[in-house]
Amino acid sequence: MKKLLFGIGLISLTSCYNQERNCSDFKTGTFVFEQEIDGVKHSSTFVRNDSIEIETYNGKTDTASIRWINDCEYVLEKLHPKNMQEKKAVHMKILSTNGDEYIFEYGIVGAKTKEKGTIKKTSS
Repeated sequence: MKKLLFGIGLISLTSCYNQERNCSDFKTGTFVFEQEIDGVKHSSTFVRNDSIEIETYNGKTDTASIRWINDCEYVLEKLHPKNMQEKKAVHMKILSTNGDEYIFEYGIVGAKTKEKGTIKKTSS
């Protein structure tokens, strides 16, 4: 009986928890995305306005259009793709926000595989 009451209490506490999602704070600005690949830290910087995102990664700059689906989801499409892989649109979804950072999920439109990451806003 004690286990049942504990389980019910735990479920009721976690079911009331809502993650913060102030997505509109991240529609424009300058951002940094860092990830580790094969033990090496890689950093990407991008500037986003309401309809364009300009990214710099490894000294190369790329531009993509942004189509907002709602306040927390958008689709990126490269303006000048160099190959078939770059022609594929990427769906981005902000899962939660915390101060100047947000956790997001992304993947090729139509694909089931999704990845997650964290992005930090460095300026408005």
